[in-house]
Amino acid sequence: MKKNTIEDLFTHLKNDFDFEEPKANHERRFLGKLNNNGELQLVNAPKQRRRLWKPLIGVAASIVLLLTVFISSKPEDAIGDLASVSPQMAETQDFFTLTINEELTKLNQESSPEVQGLINDALAQIKKLEEDYSLLKEDLIESGDDNRVIYAMISNFQNRIDILQNTLDQIKQVKQLKNSSNYEASETII
Repeated sequence: MKKNTIEDLFTHLKNDFDFEEPKANHERRFLGKLNNNGELQLVNAPKQRRRLWKPLIGVAASIVLLLTVFISSKPEDAIGDLASVSPQMAETQDFFTLTINEELTKLNQESSPEVQGLINDALAQIKKLEEDYSLLKEDLIESGDDNRVIYAMISNFQNRIDILQNTLDQIKQVKQLKNSSNYEASETII
């Protein structure tokens, strides 16, 4: 069986095309007939054009929104912290972060004028370690999950916890010394 192509169709229908021009005011008469039948409200062309722009504006806004979400989510993918390495490293990072936050809360609770110097020193050391951690995150991105960088990041977390725990121990010692000296002073007065 022979396939009909478009060229064959047009050659076959060549003499059946209507080349006559419609009479003047054809569009208005046609719309009037439709309007009389109740099938169509008389529509002005500018309003119809405005209706066509509304869906196009919606589509354009959707595309812009999707691009914005895609572009803004891309830098998050490049964050080089432990959580981006594996699920186990994400758990490790969560554990260290939680522990550090708990130790910082304890440190803030122990704050007093006698130990403020110790606290400020500890916070300065923590800030330095956090800056080092930021550099390690960049190194992790560049190195492609190098184990040495991962171990350095874990050590950084451990060092922060050690600093906080040592500071808490020193604060306890200072408070014990203060209490024992107050106790001795009160015994000598009696």
